[in-house]
Parts: sequence; C-alpha cells; structure tokens
Amino acid sequence: MRAYRTTTLPAILATLCLTACAVTGCQASPAASPPAGSAAASTTGSAARSTTAAEPPETSPEAASTPIARSTPVRLRIPDIGVDTPLMRLGLAPDRTVQVPPVAAHAPAGWYQGSPVPGRLGPSVILGHVTVGRYGDGVFLRLSRLRPGAHAVVRLADGTSATFTVDSVRTVAKDRFPTREVYGDTDRPELRLITCGGPRAGDGYADNVIVFATLTAVTHTP
Repeated sequence: MRAYRTTTLPAILATLCLTACAVTGCQASPAASPPAGSAAASTTGSAARSTTAAEPPETSPEAASTPIARSTPVRLRIPDIGVDTPLMRLGLAPDRTVQVPPVAAHAPAGWYQGSPVPGRLGPSVILGHVTVGRYGDGVFLRLSRLRPGAHAVVRLADGTSATFTVDSVRTVAKDRFPTREVYGDTDRPELRLITCGGPRAGDGYADNVIVFATLTAVTHTP
C-alpha cells in the first residue's frame, strides 16, 4: 500500500482553540508546514505535556480491502464521550491557516477537506471547539477524556461508515505542535481529532488535545 503524500501542506494550524480569542476564549495559531512528502516526525522534548497511548490497532484485512469512495463525511459519532455531530467542510483561510467551525451555539465539528476522506489512505483531520464563548461548551469538550480502544465512527454521504480505533491521546504545547505527525504521510487510513486543552493562557488555552486513531472497520448502508 503506497503512502499518502501531502502535496500542499499550508501553514496549518497548531491549534484548534479555535478563532477570535476574545469571543471564544480559545485562540488559534498556525504551525509551520513540514517539507512536502516528508515522513511523520516524532513529538519530542516538551512537545507532549501528556500522552495516553497503546499499541496502534491493526487495520482489519476487511477494512483495508474495502474501497472507500471520494464521498463527503457528514457525521461523526464518538460514543464514549457522547459526541454525535454533523460535519461541516473546512478549507483554508486567506492567511493559509485551516478554517474553523463557527463560534455559535451547537457549532458542529468540521472536516478539513485538504485531508483525505475518512477511511481513505492518509490522515483525515477533524476539528472541533472545546468551548464556544458565551454559548458554553463545545462539541469536543470531553475529547481529552478519550482513551485507547475507544471508537470514532465517521459516516459518509454515500452511506459508508468508517470506524476508527483510538491508539493515543496527546496534550501538546501549542508552540510545539507536531505538524508532521498530524498531517504527514501514513501508509494506512488514519484519523486525527483536534481541539484545545490544558490550562487557560490569557484569553485562550496553552495546549492542544490531539487524538490519533486508525481505521479498523468499514460498513456500507444502502
């Protein structure tokens, strides 16, 4: 299976604390993009404030051999933390950072459409708010509570559901965001879920919470 290669990694976000800090209390900032075609790099030193990890699950032969069409992800469910959200499509802002979901009541999570369709080769990236200012809790409020072995299910517009199993949950300093690990090449379908975390720092948060997960099942519903 060939590796997914990132052909245009913009100066992608090193956060998802996610837009206008005065409004959300949750500030976004960009990360330097890795060299095109680079392999994933390890997080070292102070980059990882805390990590909950297990051996990455194996992609089942059935999942690996099940073709995923270039459909659009429309819904995300994470039963262990009570997430059941529609997915909006996110592109790039004029400053070449990844767009973020709106700061609004019941704001959904969003799929960065510069990443692969969930279930296709490479790291698919989904972003969500931890808080939404005066509207209260965000859709990813409890993301840091996920543990290895938990499942995230992404439903596509064509009826396909891709199930991912969590292999690690990391809290990282925003200024040490592991861009290559999040957006870099992989040799199988993977998922990244990103929000803010850690202590408050002024109007935002000091860290990001990043969930790394691997495809373990694919089902089709007519």
